[in-house]
Amino acid sequence: MNTIPIHFNDEPRCVPEGSNLQQAVALLAPDPGDAPPTSIATALNGRHIARAQRESTPLSAGDHITTFAPIVGG
Repeated sequence: MNTIPIHFNDEPRCVPEGSNLQQAVALLAPDPGDAPPTSIATALNGRHIARAQRESTPLSAGDHITTFAPIVGG
């Protein structure tokens, strides 16, 4: 299986080639194999990616994924 290098929360990691953002979060989140937590927000290369778009967001070598607590308020 071929892999691509990415950064996940500033840590160098590798994911299978052809992975999308949802798969990477599921693979690399603190509890590997679990569905991506709904309580986190994601950014790809500094751009927020909505939960509904994670599955349709492909990854490329060198991408930077950041996870964080969503900001809410009013």
